[in-house]
Amino acid sequence: MSSPSPRELANRVAVVTGASRGIGRATAIELAAAGAHVVVHAGHDGRAAERTAEPVRNRGVECRIVVADLTADAAQDALVEDAWQWRDGVDIWINNAGVDILTGDRRRWGFEQRLDALWQVDTRATIRLSRAIGKRMVQRGRGVILNLGWDGAERGMAGDTAELFAVCKGAVMAFTRSLAQSLAPAVRVNCLALGWIKTAWGEQASAYWQDRAREESLADRWGTPEDVARIARFLVSPQADFISGQIIQVNGGHRESPTTPPPQPDHPEQTHSS
Repeated sequence: MSSPSPRELANRVAVVTGASRGIGRATAIELAAAGAHVVVHAGHDGRAAERTAEPVRNRGVECRIVVADLTADAAQDALVEDAWQWRDGVDIWINNAGVDILTGDRRRWGFEQRLDALWQVDTRATIRLSRAIGKRMVQRGRGVILNLGWDGAERGMAGDTAELFAVCKGAVMAFTRSLAQSLAPAVRVNCLALGWIKTAWGEQASAYWQDRAREESLADRWGTPEDVARIARFLVSPQADFISGQIIQVNGGHRESPTTPPPQPDHPEQTHSS
């Protein structure tokens, strides 16, 4: 296999949802370093999106900011149309946007309210956006879609929050496998099942969760948004043309941790938020 080019995504157009911070921000910057022109999406915070756009543009590519509330179907449809018209097509679409239910006011919401919030953005928006952009990519004859899941969805984990993410991210992972078959061979579709990635919640997590994150990874550390971004860059590149319909675990290699019960309230989510 040939070595990847330093600019292997030159002149391709990539969309990263939830790119104003965390994993989405790191991914947008990484794709720009590979030569892609990037649509930086934010749900509400245009100023945060601009803070992502600056390092993207510094990589010598073009960047467009789109602020769209993904809880609304009309906003989802407008995002697809805007991104497609920007440079006459989209080559790469990464569904990273997710609701943060672990920090701020949402962490005090009840189970059903958090479920509704997660389902609207993490699951339903991912499905609708993937189908909409996938149809256009098939008509054009090429494209790559990458979704984000959770490694605990298939393995199982105790706690209210784990149940929420198992439902919402497990659905995304199952959908990915089916969509890959629907859109083949023109469009590749894969999903990253993330382990303990240190985003906003990880920065303030208790000593229990800090220790558990390290114990459950063979790498003996938290993952970083940049770890995820580098893998995403590979999977949307020509080097990964023979990979589709796959759930790729990004967790440093999982190992079972001691069965010490978590403190209450439980906050076991270790993936991402936009």
